[in-house]
Amino acid sequence: MPDFLLEIGLEEVPARMIDAAQEDLARRVGEVLVRERLTSNGKLESFSTPRRLGFLARGITAAQPDMDEEVLGPSLKVSFKEGKPTQAAEAFARKVGLSVEKLEKVTTPKGEYLAAKVIKRGRPAGEVLADTLPKEIAALYWPKNMYWRAKNERFVRPLRWLVALLDENAIPMELFGMPAQAGTRGHRILGRSTTIPRAGAYEETLREVKVIASRGEREQRIRKALDAATRTIPGARWREDPELLDTVVNLTEWPSAILGNFDREFLDLPEEVLVTVMRDHQKYFAVEDAIGKLAPHFLAVLNTEGDPAGVIRHGNERVLRARFNDARFFWQTDQKRPLRERVADLKKVTFQKDLGSYYDKTMRVQKLASQICQCLEDAGVKVRPGIVHKAALLAKTDLTTELVKEFTELQGIVGGLYAREQQLDPHMNDDNRAAIATTIYDHYKPQSMEDSVPRTVEGAVLSIADKADSIVGMFALGMQPTGSKDPFALRRQANGIVKTVAEHKLPLSLQQLWTDALTGYQGSEAEKAFSAATGLDDALAGFFRERLEYYLRDVLGLEYDTVNAVLAAGLDDVVDAVARAKAVSAVRHTEDFEHIAIAFKRIKNILRQAQETGKRIAPEFNPKDLREDAELALAAEMKAIAARVEPLRAQANYAGALAEISRLRPAVDTFFDKVMVMVEDEHVRAVRLALLESLLKNFSTIADFSEIVTEGKGS
Repeated sequence: MPDFLLEIGLEEVPARMIDAAQEDLARRVGEVLVRERLTSNGKLESFSTPRRLGFLARGITAAQPDMDEEVLGPSLKVSFKEGKPTQAAEAFARKVGLSVEKLEKVTTPKGEYLAAKVIKRGRPAGEVLADTLPKEIAALYWPKNMYWRAKNERFVRPLRWLVALLDENAIPMELFGMPAQAGTRGHRILGRSTTIPRAGAYEETLREVKVIASRGEREQRIRKALDAATRTIPGARWREDPELLDTVVNLTEWPSAILGNFDREFLDLPEEVLVTVMRDHQKYFAVEDAIGKLAPHFLAVLNTEGDPAGVIRHGNERVLRARFNDARFFWQTDQKRPLRERVADLKKVTFQKDLGSYYDKTMRVQKLASQICQCLEDAGVKVRPGIVHKAALLAKTDLTTELVKEFTELQGIVGGLYAREQQLDPHMNDDNRAAIATTIYDHYKPQSMEDSVPRTVEGAVLSIADKADSIVGMFALGMQPTGSKDPFALRRQANGIVKTVAEHKLPLSLQQLWTDALTGYQGSEAEKAFSAATGLDDALAGFFRERLEYYLRDVLGLEYDTVNAVLAAGLDDVVDAVARAKAVSAVRHTEDFEHIAIAFKRIKNILRQAQETGKRIAPEFNPKDLREDAELALAAEMKAIAARVEPLRAQANYAGALAEISRLRPAVDTFFDKVMVMVEDEHVRAVRLALLESLLKNFSTIADFSEIVTEGKGS
């Protein structure tokens, strides 16, 4: 059984695009191998560097296995006239290589047809892959594509070589006019072009020409190089930075690391500024001392053997010194105008062409933040509205500073740093100024699900208000995220709202939040541009449901059916939904709960069938109308358990409430064993349906238990 190798050689691909492309293309190639019956598992070894994507499937079949196939022909009405075969029947017989007498008759939902069982001969693996893979590769999604050949052919970067091998044999495949062969290219400077002798020798062949194809191996090599360079400074360590590490892994094929230095005088600048310059602009790792304080050193990852003469190190030090000097100049220049004097400047900074300036946004966010503070105070949450109000006014003013214009990654952070340094108000005490600074500093948080939420309630309020204003405005303009496209990062911002509300345990209504956010646009020029006002509530509700579902499933790791069950019972209160989901997750695999879930599913089906067939359901459930002992017992048990569940539900003691609901199992099981619901007597049937409807309604406020998957279990 041969090994199959595919390598796509390109001009350097942006580092941020490589991981997703590697994963997506590996999935596509694996699905092709399974779909075309060349392997049963679709497992691949995948490789990537800035100049290549590689995939190795070991032990695929040399050819597709033969398979029996039923071929459907013309209908019997068309195939025979007066008992004799027509030309249609004879043509079908010739097509499948059989006589008309040997054709079979089959019954389908559309009627009776002629059919024949034929053996479909398997095609050679090389022929199959040559036909299917170019389409899969061309369909790969990239955030940005280039038109580099024919107008209808787009790809992330121009194709420079293509390798497709079954063991040592090249597959006759072509991609964008480039024929596949066994030749590949090594490191752009250290390596050379070479030939891969066989598919299984891919990694060792590339290693000989100074390319480490395995992403994981390159990461380990970089980590060891960073450790070795840092050990030359007693007590120092390099600052762990997963995102930067991912970037440099995807920028290199044969990595090494060097240690550089900068003047201690630059340590007078805030650490955030120095680290941003090193990390975001130069791709350098910061170095810290034993107590975590920034040290005057940096680490650069090179795509070469090393720097024995120190030429590269000196060049990097010179560049970094210039960048730090720029940052210091901008910092000092910005201090000449305090943030409070910059608010009016926001009128000249566009937020979005239809939604107005950042000054307009500031006024809306300030109002919305005040409304959120009022909601929190009404619910008994301690919050300082004055801190939030002042921070909301100044939060965006750093967009007018020279430092943020040069280092845009620092927006928000610079505002917080400047607020801490400057006198915001002659009569303001230091504690309040520090609180305002922290609120501004954190208001962009969290920028991902891995990022931390704002540290204070005031920061959380401003963060939520800022994000809600953007989301509602964009949705009202009809600029909702579609598919993989989300140019305004609305999903990320909604994720941030959900995470912040959940982790700060804020008693906020999502619907009230977006309703209040929308009122901020009333009477504005922006409102005139709104094109998606109809159905806006439903669109926002669906959008936030997706984000809450993502938080529960992907962040908290809860099972999909648990999440579906909980959200079906309500999702407006994020904190409450999280608490209910955790409680259901804790008991969902207990025997009594699974039996209750099965019973609720059955009840839901009975009620749906009754509605579909026009069966009457009594408007009210009256226990006096019940006859059988089992239904009387169920009604009594429902009443008793409901009395115990309601106070537990009101106290958000969902574990206790679910334990009580599970006690319904004996009465429910007996009811279904002893009582026939869909009887002929219309009155009796209507009352029993009302009993079940009452059971479903009263005990589905925590979760819709019918959504719980209990495959293979009976009630």
